Amino acid sequence: MPHTNLKLIECPRDAMQGWKTFIPTEKKIAYINSLLKVGFDTIDFGSFVSPKAIPQMADTAEVIKNLELGSLPAGRQVRSTKLLAIVANMRGAEDASVFDEITYLGFPFSVSETFQQRNTNSSIEQSLGRVEEIQNLCIKTGKQLVVYISMGFGNPYGDRFSEEIVFEWVNQLVAMDIGIISLADTVGVATAEQVYDMTEYLVDSLPGTEIGVHLHSTPDNWKEKLEAAVRAGCKRFDGALKGIGGCPMADDELVGNMNSEMMIEYFEQNNLLNGLNKEALVESLRIAGEIFI
Repeated sequence: MPHTNLKLIECPRDAMQGWKTFIPTEKKIAYINSLLKVGFDTIDFGSFVSPKAIPQMADTAEVIKNLELGSLPAGRQVRSTKLLAIVANMRGAEDASVFDEITYLGFPFSVSETFQQRNTNSSIEQSLGRVEEIQNLCIKTGKQLVVYISMGFGNPYGDRFSEEIVFEWVNQLVAMDIGIISLADTVGVATAEQVYDMTEYLVDSLPGTEIGVHLHSTPDNWKEKLEAAVRAGCKRFDGALKGIGGCPMADDELVGNMNSEMMIEYFEQNNLLNGLNKEALVESLRIAGEIFI
């Protein structure tokens, strides 16, 4: 595993969920098994959501049963690479929490009322209640809840948005003892300056909370956004190989995830990350090339 306090979260779930043709379950299994060998901190591998809403993720329970997580090394209490599953309501959280292999449940909490309705079929206030229920379940089942602030840098719907609105919701989440919060640039609208300002404020004002970024970007603006988050003191970064992905519920031209290969190169050049298995990474890229065509 890399020797660093920086966490790189690989998000094949985000890459796959909006893919138009169904990816065979065995291909998903092979891909995620290859990613498990690379040395990412966490893999956002699947979601327990309505198969009608996201048909691509209907086989998540089947996928997890076939992952090669390996036995724990002697004396180690945690596996090297951890698994994260996205849930949108209590039912999904209950389905996910029965799997010991899963460390993290992720919940998309939008500061845009329109997007929260589209994405989880609930209002922001209702979603806050769901977060509280899911957090209680996580405490009981030994999981950790990661809350993503969807549309965290603005939205395309004309819903009210300001940094203050984001910070108010984040403070309510922190009051529930949510330990990990990730700012999500769901439709790629963030500027580098905005990424820096918002991330720095949260990192500085919430020292007991792990603040991450889930940035979407184009090949032209990924580096300035990434550098801004690094300068702001962020230590948790989401990405996807080949920069595939985006939220299908946003219902627009998808802006891809931040490209993990580019992120890895940047982090290594700046001595922020080392020790990844490059042979495994090459194999993952090969499989990705077969899936995402």
